[in-house]
Amino acid sequence: MPKCSKSEKIEDALLWECPVGEMLPNPSDYKSSLIALTAHNWLLRISAATGEILEKIYLASYCKFRYLSWDTPQEVIAVKSAQNKGSALARQAGIQQSVLLYLAVFRVLPFSLIGILEINKKIFGNVTDATLSHGILIVMYSSGLVRLYSFEAITEQFMQQELDLGCACRWGGTTGTVGEAPFGIPCNIKITDTPPLLFEVSSLENAFQIGGHPWHYIITPNKKKQRGVFHICALKDNSLAKNGIQEMECCSLESDWIYFHPDASGRIIHVGPNQVKVLKLSEIENNSAQHQISEDFVILANREKNKNENLPTVTASGRVVKKSFNLLDDDPEQETFKIVDYEDELDLLSVVAVTQIDAEGKAHLDFHCNEYGTLLKSIPLVESWDVTYSHEVYFDRDLVLHIEQKPSRVFSCYVYQMVCDPGEEEETINRSYKKDGDNIKY
Repeated sequence: MPKCSKSEKIEDALLWECPVGEMLPNPSDYKSSLIALTAHNWLLRISAATGEILEKIYLASYCKFRYLSWDTPQEVIAVKSAQNKGSALARQAGIQQSVLLYLAVFRVLPFSLIGILEINKKIFGNVTDATLSHGILIVMYSSGLVRLYSFEAITEQFMQQELDLGCACRWGGTTGTVGEAPFGIPCNIKITDTPPLLFEVSSLENAFQIGGHPWHYIITPNKKKQRGVFHICALKDNSLAKNGIQEMECCSLESDWIYFHPDASGRIIHVGPNQVKVLKLSEIENNSAQHQISEDFVILANREKNKNENLPTVTASGRVVKKSFNLLDDDPEQETFKIVDYEDELDLLSVVAVTQIDAEGKAHLDFHCNEYGTLLKSIPLVESWDVTYSHEVYFDRDLVLHIEQKPSRVFSCYVYQMVCDPGEEEETINRSYKKDGDNIKY
């Protein structure tokens, strides 16, 4: 039987903030929480203040769950399984698995189950990946095709049985408690026929964003030479917005990225190694049917021009040699933007900037005014930042969460809490607790 303890290896985590003005059934529902997914398919709700495990749910034994994401921020969580490759013997025998992956979906206020959905190749064809976002099931194919379906319509049509966490359930001849080991949560949403298609488009590497007012989408044309070029088009008729082709002139190892601003303003955030552009989508004067893209503000990295760049060198013989070289825009010795996030309750943009100093990298978290881009405060992170590791930083109201993934899936998690200093009337960051490797230290 799977075990759950403080030494459990964490696969992924999300921050759930305490609700305001909500009537909830359990006192623990009012506590700000970390939602953590463990290596043994346990979903944990951990108090962000004390580290106490408030709730634990055993997901299933029929697949390996690995990824956590917000379907709708602070409302609905999606837990995604690893893709089902089948056993080596099955692959050698030419037996293909029809179920690609599973999606477990939960509401967080209060924490409750919606269901577990299977993505079946017999229904969707040769699908390569799938995810949930804002109530939309997004299905992706190797050709670059992206198809959108309504998750609500799917649950209404194909849910076999409603399940409640902690309640007894009989499924497939077995009786158990939903969310407890070893029974877990049965897959109760099985699509038996192709659901109604909402929209489809082709994009390089399945890159697809939707948002804006009115609805627009962002894609990269499905050709390798178009990498780094983004088209912003109207959803209603696929027409390209004026100035709707966005390309950031930068030379870097890591590509720039673009997405609709999560503040529901309809703006667009375009992030490169040394600049963050916030773009706005607006009607063209005297032509309300067409829209245009214009610059709202730009945040620039703090960089000093290399004084030794392009300086001539005089050899021993007196010959003058001119050196000409250009650093990459994401050269580690220059301040480089790594992560951009938005905090809705404080209406702040947070930007993580990293500079490699000698043998280790140093990072700082900058808070910018969301309306004008003005820098309000810069907070240095205590821990070093290794640019060869994978990093995630989340900022939610008074908490900052930094997750660092080292080789061999060893994680360190640093949690900072913002507190008010009554004497200076300013907010400072104090480290709350750290999870290093497999051990959580409070």
